[in-house]
This record gives sequence, C-alpha cells and structure tokens, in this order.
Amino acid sequence: MFDQINGMPVHALVVHAAVVFVPLLALAAIAYAVLPRWRSKIGWAAVLLAIAAPASAAVAMLSGTKLHDRLVANGLSGPPLEAIDEHMGFGTLTFYFSLGLGVVTLIMVVLASRKASRPLPRAAELGLAVIMVALAVISGYYVFRTGDSGAQAVWGTTS
Repeated sequence: MFDQINGMPVHALVVHAAVVFVPLLALAAIAYAVLPRWRSKIGWAAVLLAIAAPASAAVAMLSGTKLHDRLVANGLSGPPLEAIDEHMGFGTLTFYFSLGLGVVTLIMVVLASRKASRPLPRAAELGLAVIMVALAVISGYYVFRTGDSGAQAVWGTTS
C-alpha cells in the first residue's frame, strides 16, 4: 500500500503533504495559542490541521520506510544509506512532534470552546498555550530538518 503507484515510490508523491500541513499546523497552533480573540475564526482550521498534519506525516514516514526497504533490497549501502537513515530519523521525530502538537491543539480547542459559564482556568490556558508554541516550534524545526536531509540525500552532498 505504501510502496509504489504505477512504478513511482509513494513517498515521492505524499511527502509534500507533510511539508505543507505540518508547518500550517504549527502556524495555526501558535495563532490559536497566543491570539485568543482569533480562536472563534481559526478553531475549525486548527482542528482540521491537527488531524491532517500528523496523518500526512505518518503516511510519509510509512511510505519512506517502504522506499528504504526497497533501496536496501536493491543493494544500497554506505554513505547514501547513512544519509537516508539520518533522514528517516528526522522524519520519525517530525511525526511524533506533529502528533503531539495535533493532540494538544485538539485539547486546547475543545477546552477553550467550552461555554462561558465554565471557562478554562487561566493557568491551564497559559500552560497549554506554552506547550502548543513549544511543540509548534519543534515540529517546524524537524519538518525543515527532515526535508533538508531528504533533499541532500537525493540531490546534493553534505560537504
């Protein structure tokens, strides 16, 4: 399922979704966390991205594993394989951090949208906002490192 479509590696087809959705989730989460007056306008986008970003990162990770296995079966070894292994490590971290960001974003949206009679305590709101911003920054960093290491593995040299 995650190996090939018409002879093309699925990874090459799906990786761009993660490259778009993870940074968009990071931006939406930061906006939601630090701009309470925007929450009613961007909550729906934050929820959709909280689901789409980790899902796209998971599909990219799973299809990348299939591509890795295919390349190893075809005899890839040495420095090119080491570069791909490094890329896979960054991709795994991207998935886990985007998943964490997605979960925290969903929690924040649900708790922040409660009725005015039961508002989220200020300390809880601040704590969730800090966690969201931190996870957004880390997710953005790792999606960049993943993309850069993948591009270097395919198109460039690290020297």
